[in-house]
Amino acid sequence: MTSPRFYCPVPMATGTLVELPENAARHACRVLRLREGDGLVLFDSTGGEYVARIASVNRDRVSADVLEWRDAECESPIRLTLVQALQTGEKMDMTVQKAVELGVQRIVPVASRRSVLKLQGERAERRVEHWQGVATAACEQCGRNRLPEVTAIMPLERWLERLPQDAAPNGERVLRLMLVPGAELTLDQLPRPQPGSEVELLIGAEGGLAPEEVARAKEAGYLGLRLGPRILRTETAGLAALAAIQCLWGDFGGDSGKG
Repeated sequence: MTSPRFYCPVPMATGTLVELPENAARHACRVLRLREGDGLVLFDSTGGEYVARIASVNRDRVSADVLEWRDAECESPIRLTLVQALQTGEKMDMTVQKAVELGVQRIVPVASRRSVLKLQGERAERRVEHWQGVATAACEQCGRNRLPEVTAIMPLERWLERLPQDAAPNGERVLRLMLVPGAELTLDQLPRPQPGSEVELLIGAEGGLAPEEVARAKEAGYLGLRLGPRILRTETAGLAALAAIQCLWGDFGGDSGKG
């Protein structure tokens, strides 16, 4: 049975005793009902993970002995950013959760002209904090040791204004894609990015991107893209595109990471 995994942003080293953060300790005690001697895995988002064993449980406080460090990684060879227009209800939670499972390194929530959900001020800050928590839980579940960033909410226009000369860490231009019904371009027509390349994927809200937003995004370097002949809902479109990118260029295939 796989040991439960917890994000633990505290200094850790083999042979030390650490106390789990409050949320992790509460989940370990009340949900998983872990007890002294049970094994667990801890990670701090700097890379790798630590094998540990619960040393003591005192109500909602849990301490663990750090036994071993493992050089374990499962990050995608493609640096993926999902620029997602705000979605209503629980759709955004699901999108964040599944996007993390699919390997994105950054999620940028944007307010587009057709976004029904409107968030500002403290309400926006609380929602971003919540989405970061969703991302953390997804990492714990899927085996990732590096937390993706969920940025502050910003208007789509502001996001597009900051672009077009951004470059990836390896000096290459960022490949920017957006899903647009009726676009001529498909993923398989694009050259395969080199490992370490950065890909940004822009997805509209329930009503899609407004025509003027599509035009502005093209000016910022985004390529219009279609996924087959059907129009996908906002909660389907981004996840389907991310899965397709991982199949063609990422780590879903047998030759993952090869140029």
